[in-house]
Amino acid sequence: MSKPAYVIGVDVGGTFTDVFILDEANGTVTTTKVPSTRGDQSKGFVEGIGRKVDDFGLISTVVHGTTVGTNALLERKGARTGIITTEGFRDVLEMRRRDRPTTWGLKGSFTPVVERPDRVEVAERVLADGSVLQAVREDDVKMQAAALAEAGCEAVCVFFVNGYANNDNEKIAVEAVRSVWPNAYVTAATEILPEIREFERLSTATLNAYLQPVVSSYLDRLEKGLAEKGFGGDILIVQSNGGVMSIDTAKRYPVRTALSGPAAGVIAATEIAKAAGFENIITCDMGGTSFDVSLVAEGEAALAAQTAIDFGMVVRTPMIEITTIGAGGGSIASVDKSGLLQVGPESAGSDPGPVCYGLGNDRPTVTDANVVLGRINPDRPIGGKLARLDIEASRQAIKTHIANPLELSIEDAAEAILKLANAKMAGAIRLVSIEKGHDPSKFAAMPFGGGGSLHTGALIKEVGLGSALVPRFPGVTSALGCVVADMRHDRVQTVNRLLDQIDAAELGSEMLQVADDTETLLASAGVAFAGVDRIYEFDMLYLGQTHTVSVPVSVPETGLTRDTIREAFEAAYKEAYGRLLDGIPMRVMNYRIAVIGRRPELDMAVFAPTEGKPETDCRIGERAVYCDGAWHEAIVYERLSLEIGAEINGPALLEQSDTTIFVDPGLKGRVDAYGNLVIERAEATHV
Repeated sequence: MSKPAYVIGVDVGGTFTDVFILDEANGTVTTTKVPSTRGDQSKGFVEGIGRKVDDFGLISTVVHGTTVGTNALLERKGARTGIITTEGFRDVLEMRRRDRPTTWGLKGSFTPVVERPDRVEVAERVLADGSVLQAVREDDVKMQAAALAEAGCEAVCVFFVNGYANNDNEKIAVEAVRSVWPNAYVTAATEILPEIREFERLSTATLNAYLQPVVSSYLDRLEKGLAEKGFGGDILIVQSNGGVMSIDTAKRYPVRTALSGPAAGVIAATEIAKAAGFENIITCDMGGTSFDVSLVAEGEAALAAQTAIDFGMVVRTPMIEITTIGAGGGSIASVDKSGLLQVGPESAGSDPGPVCYGLGNDRPTVTDANVVLGRINPDRPIGGKLARLDIEASRQAIKTHIANPLELSIEDAAEAILKLANAKMAGAIRLVSIEKGHDPSKFAAMPFGGGGSLHTGALIKEVGLGSALVPRFPGVTSALGCVVADMRHDRVQTVNRLLDQIDAAELGSEMLQVADDTETLLASAGVAFAGVDRIYEFDMLYLGQTHTVSVPVSVPETGLTRDTIREAFEAAYKEAYGRLLDGIPMRVMNYRIAVIGRRPELDMAVFAPTEGKPETDCRIGERAVYCDGAWHEAIVYERLSLEIGAEINGPALLEQSDTTIFVDPGLKGRVDAYGNLVIERAEATHV
């Protein structure tokens, strides 16, 4: 056997750190799951790899999906940040778009991540056509920067109002700031987003500055921890757009890591589904804290140009469309003052964790409900943190906090917790499917994360999904996504001119140059690619309209023409709206470029069971499971031992080290050629 050469994907969640190890030399995979280490996630990261790899020198690449940036935004734990902006625009970040947290609410508050004293102004002005009305004075900028640093700001963002049209003043100001700033955490808004609309540009750039010290220090600790173990390969970080970037790029643009981990899961799910013959899936990533949902139609994950991480915290950079709700395994159940049962959004996380962990929490969680109802084996907890789960503690917590107040039995109270959690999850699935014109019966659920496979059957029944496809290793799917993700960089630039006023040949040359520069950045990571793809798009609209249409185009070396742009816009507009608006001029707002370095494809056959056994030989016992108000005797199987074609009739439990799968009564499961479990209604006939 040849010497191992490892590519490792690591996804750090709120409760567990998931590790997926591919031995490229031998074509084998290994997985593990360890508790996340709060305070410094890099410790759990290195520990997880060390459980399966003795010699870190054999690792060629580590790819990481991180929640450090996302958590810092959601918990408002970024660095104290200053803003230097154009005179008169100090309050853009706070004014936003004058939206409200609740659409129909009569009140609502918003506190920006940068307080008003840390938002300072300098005299400068660039007009919307790019002409400089007033040049910026370097001394003014240095004075304001020094004052912000003196006040305790760790990072600073320079934002000038029309910098997208001409960033000369902004460049001068940034250099002036860097000459007096005590560290490298200086963000130029037009480097992050050279696009029209001042709030979105300022919000994205400010959040980048806000995250820089937090993410950079974490990545520095990670590099150091791996190096101390003998690692000398490449570290890549998953971006929110589903691609990866070098660790140095991640330190400069940490805002691109928001939703990094969930994006990796969607990428892996897409690849698994394609191999299994499923073009339409809805990913259901359930971890300890949240439930993340994304829709993949015809084999393509949907990208959003803009995402609100939290109310008023807008990030305008391409991201996989993911809807997140607080319904994870650690979500806490309670009865509110009005006597109504609530689940989440507060979570027990990994420390102290659910009541059954015995680490100090006394409030019941979704995991506790699953333990009490027999769906989780207390003698085989995932993650290796505990030898056994305390089922009696879970029962007592549910009795005290839920059953007694609602006058229910412990079992009915536990099932009520699950039904409410399932209803919240079903609502998220409807949001990404039915409310966007998709028929859920034509989609398969793809449950993953540590808890997703316990709730699949309920979601099939409640939403009307066609089936479910449970991956071979659902608990570490996001870590697998790190390994299969391509490297990707996106660029955008505002044009904001009528099509008839554009020199198309000059614009095409500019776009080709930007693509060349972006490909150079891609190559600087030192990663081998199977190929490089370029995607060109325009944001266009008719004169007088507000919302743009994405217009895919090709940009040949021979030159771009107005006719090419016009024909592409008309095709995209007609597809979106069914008609054209004859006689109205067309406007090109922005161009967008994505350069994708395709990494070697992972053959999903690596997951196929090679020494599987018939289902009768994989039975490891029986366990009583409470479902729909009654106890059922469920057969328990060793999931990874099942052969291809093995069929499982519900109620059944399939156990493995990273998750447990519950096949509800009335459903059946079948192991496909890649080791996935296809779950359908018992009366369904597989084609």
